[in-house]
Amino acid sequence: MTASVLDQVRAAAAKRILFLPHAVRQMSRPSRMISPAEIEAAINAGEVVEDYPEDMRGHSCLLLGSGDGGRPIHVVCAPKPDYLAIITAYIPHADQWSTDFRKRR
Repeated sequence: MTASVLDQVRAAAAKRILFLPHAVRQMSRPSRMISPAEIEAAINAGEVVEDYPEDMRGHSCLLLGSGDGGRPIHVVCAPKPDYLAIITAYIPHADQWSTDFRKRR
């Protein structure tokens, strides 16, 4: 039985987390300021809300986690053999997502 994408994400993150340039730019925008600790919390306690097995960057997924103060955070990541690639991270907008931030409108 193959491991779920969430299991793969967590196993890859345990080895190393690599923040791609786009993720760093998005995380450091003054309107959101998402810390690496918040990303780690989303990886460790979050859930997969979208799975992208055919992504051109390799199998990736969208995680929903909680950041500082319980704010919702979306993390797009791709597990690799030696690391977890963080593709982007953002605060989901309520007008684009369901009230629980699990489904696109």
